[in-house]
Formats: sequence, structure tokens, C-alpha cells
Amino acid sequence: MSRAKVRLKEQMKKTMEQYFAFQLHITDRCDQCCQHCYIYSENSSAPVRELTYEQIVDIIDNCTDMCRKIQRIPYYYITGGDPILHKDFWKVLELLKSKNIPFGILGNPFHLNAEICTKLKHLGCERYQLSIDGLRKTHDAIRKPGSFDTTIEKIAYIRDAGIICAVMTTVSHSNLLEIPGIIDLVVKNHVDVFAFARYCPTSFERCTHVSPMQYKALLKKCWEKFEEYKDRGTTFNLKDHLWTLYLYEKGLFSIPKGLDATTIYDGCNCGNCHLTILSNGEIYACRRFESNIGNIFKDRLYDVFFGSEMDKKYRESKKFEKCSTCELLRFCRGCPAVAYGYTHDFYAADPQCWKGVI
Repeated sequence: MSRAKVRLKEQMKKTMEQYFAFQLHITDRCDQCCQHCYIYSENSSAPVRELTYEQIVDIIDNCTDMCRKIQRIPYYYITGGDPILHKDFWKVLELLKSKNIPFGILGNPFHLNAEICTKLKHLGCERYQLSIDGLRKTHDAIRKPGSFDTTIEKIAYIRDAGIICAVMTTVSHSNLLEIPGIIDLVVKNHVDVFAFARYCPTSFERCTHVSPMQYKALLKKCWEKFEEYKDRGTTFNLKDHLWTLYLYEKGLFSIPKGLDATTIYDGCNCGNCHLTILSNGEIYACRRFESNIGNIFKDRLYDVFFGSEMDKKYRESKKFEKCSTCELLRFCRGCPAVAYGYTHDFYAADPQCWKGVI
């Protein structure tokens, strides 16, 4: 395998350097109730929250103002819930198209057909991300009966419309052994981009733990699959930052020479180049854990992003319990959101990091 392929994660990062990403939750409405859902994990009867169209207009103006000041292009991941269930969904997309703002959608498959996907493409949707969280039995148990087959069916509609189809998997103990099979599945169905991230427990009693050595073994199996399918057209996004450690130990990633010793170059993007805006207006440094840093209806995003709270909480890399003494500090840091899920401490050791584990 070529080193260009090995450094895929770095290349994708450089492609996005001109952008600032916003994950915008326009509604909580959804026709699934997934076991690992952040919205309903603790309270399945929580009231549905939804941004009004007028609020979305104001939010986009706020984001545009920030990006103008930092000389970045805003990029939106429109999501929910299932964003297509928002009563003004198409109106929102028309607004983004009128402003020539690039966006993708993180959604469900149930309301997609050829006509809908063609309309999405016409309004500027660049990519549509679906979820596959196991093979049929496991996926349907996590989400709902019939979800697996529906998801596979809608991949073709997305791709035929000229939209990039991405598939995301949330890894936990319940589906750990099925990830290689999911890779086979997405390649067979010509998925454009595949990635996986680890489950972030929403409370201690809901943990589905994977040991460090189990996770390292998974990465090894996945890497073998990536090599097998390197010329089949699916891009394997090395989203989990522990890939950096894995490739470093294999000799396929080396720390560049001549870099500033205090600058963060890669790894966790929390506090770096993205923000999440929830359907109640709360601004999160990262959606994967409790990281409220402001409210979009009261605060200017520029002030929030460069405010002292963000600096104190999410940019103090030397506070990381384990990573601070690691030579990969500026390029990895594992996933602090996963660490938070297990310990309620953002700076705790990544529970799946195997470095130093006997």
C-alpha cells in the first residue's frame, strides 16, 4: 500500500483546512429511537425540540459572521433527529443554496427515494451520511426492525443522484466482531466513504466496554480489509484518532521534523475547527459529550469560539492525563469524548488506548 493511501487522514484534513464545520441540529424529530442516541438515551419521552426557520436564518448569519472574521468557509452538516422531518427542511436547503454555502446531511434512510435524492442534489447537498451499526440482526436491534435493509436499499438512490454516500458505524462491544463484515458490505454496495467512531457512554451503567487490546486487534483486522479493498472505490476515512497510534507503531506514520513544539497539528478537533449547535440553541464544543459553551440565541459565535471558557476547558492539551507525556500529543489525543463518557473527565486517559498497556 502506498504512503499516500496511508496518509489519507492527513490529506483529508488538508482538504478541509479552508472550512469551518458546523453540525446544525434543526430538529429532534426522528422515526427511530437508537440505543446510543444522545437525545433520547436517558429519556425516551423527552419533548421534541425544533428550530424555527427564522432562528435558522439568524444562526446562519451568526456563523457566516464568524467565518468572515477568521477567513474560513462555513460548511454545514445538517442533522437532527432526522432533519428531513423538519417542516421547513426544503426551505432551509434553498436558503443555503441561495448563499452558495456547502453542506451535507446526517440523516436516516426512510424518507429517501429517487425523486427526493435528485432534489437534494439540485439544492446543493454534497454528501448524505447513513449509519450501519452492525449486520442485519444487530443493526435492527440497535435501531428498529427493517432499518438495515432500508439503509442498504437507499445507498443506490443517493449515489445515482450524484451525491456522495457516506456510511458511519458506531463501535461498541455489541458489534465489535461485525465491523470487518460491515466493511465487506459497504464495498459491495459501492459506498463512497466509510468510517467508524467509538460509542460514547451517556451514563456509567450503559457502558459497553471494549478493552484496549480488543480495539487494537479490531484496527488490525480493519487495516487488512482496507488493504484488500484499496482499489475498489471506497474511501476509508481514518476518523478515530487512535489510527495515528496504530500507524505510528507500524512505521507508516512518522512525526514531521521542524514543527513547532507547542502547536496542535492533528487529532481531536474539539476547540479547533468545528462547533455543534443544538435544536435548543445550545452551542457545544463537541456533540459527543456534555460540552455546552454558550447559546446561539444570546452569544456571538466568534466570541464563544475565542472565549476564555473554550480556552480553559478544551485547548489545554498539557492537562491530558496520559496524552501529555506521549510523543503523539500534537497528532492524536485519542477521543476525549469517549474518556468523558466513562469518567466524566475530558482529560482522562482514553479507555481504548493500548499504549503502555501490558
